[in-house]
Amino acid sequence: MDKSNIAYCGVDCSACPDRTGGKCPGCRETEWQKGDECMPVSCCRRRGITCCGECGDFPCPDMKGFYEESDPHRLAYARMYLESRRGRETIVHIAFLQLLPGGSLSQQLERGMAACREAKEKGADIALFPEMWSIGYAVPQDKDELEAASLGPDSMFIKCFQSLARELEMAIGITYLEAYGAFSRNSLVLFDMHGRRALDYSKVHTCDFSDERVLARGNVFPVCELETSKGALKVGAMICYDREFPESARLLMLGGAELIIVPNACPMEINRLSQLRGRAYENMLAIATCNYPSGQPDCNGHSTLFDGVAYLPDGNGSRDTCVFEAGSEPGVFVGGFDLDMLRAYRKSEVHGNAYRRPELYGRLINERVEEPFIRKDRRI
Repeated sequence: MDKSNIAYCGVDCSACPDRTGGKCPGCRETEWQKGDECMPVSCCRRRGITCCGECGDFPCPDMKGFYEESDPHRLAYARMYLESRRGRETIVHIAFLQLLPGGSLSQQLERGMAACREAKEKGADIALFPEMWSIGYAVPQDKDELEAASLGPDSMFIKCFQSLARELEMAIGITYLEAYGAFSRNSLVLFDMHGRRALDYSKVHTCDFSDERVLARGNVFPVCELETSKGALKVGAMICYDREFPESARLLMLGGAELIIVPNACPMEINRLSQLRGRAYENMLAIATCNYPSGQPDCNGHSTLFDGVAYLPDGNGSRDTCVFEAGSEPGVFVGGFDLDMLRAYRKSEVHGNAYRRPELYGRLINERVEEPFIRKDRRI
């Protein structure tokens, strides 16, 4: 970081009219009389450091109120936070298991476990499967066939991935057709690096206009604290069609999610990719989507990772939040995002829950549906 225009506290002096107008040379150039200098100047000089971000006590209680005064001060906090983490950034690596399915449950288990081992070899902290991996997203429409293909949440298939997560010390998000009482659901289980069950999620927005009309729907968007080799982070999930409703990601953000994982089974073209970019941007969180590759019906790969950080403290303009995109071919692909950078960004930027007006959003929970959105196959 070029500190020539950055004050000891992290404020960008180049944007100050007193500095640009020649009235103030900046705190680094000012010849302070003893006792006249501000606290960050005296403290940094006493400690022999060039900015607050180099201090082992950052952020100290004395500066807490200062960094909350205004947008420039909050941006200064983000700048100093990143400086404090320099050389020890926390990059969370996610493996996208963009695989073609086999023809049986045993093949899905074998291919899935081999892919997880490959993901670990490639340095992944989290491995993510595409949607309903246990059946390769081939949803039986016959009731008896559907029941036969459904697995209990503690079935041997699920337990194998739980044991594998513990063995590899890598979080695994495995997807499956879940037996749910007399029904079946499109579900995901996320195991942490110790093999502990961190998250169970069932698809809320099922595709009732297609094969998923025979499935029961989930009814909650939970958020968990996931232990990984890079530390703990807050994780939620959406499954495929869930991502097309902004409320899904918004509820997860309000629940504290820093990362949303998205198992998928559809073409990831420009509009759906734009949805993911928008969800990450407006909620200031990372979104990792794992799709089936080309060769799977109605799929084209292009698994992606958006890190949600549109602006850097010392950057010019916005940056591309897509930090990884796979091609269309099958494979195990790894992308990463900087969790510390995301956390600093969320403390200083204006999106997420910073300036919402929920008292005006009552219409969002109105259950009445009017033309042109009435559909005969919509479930009540």
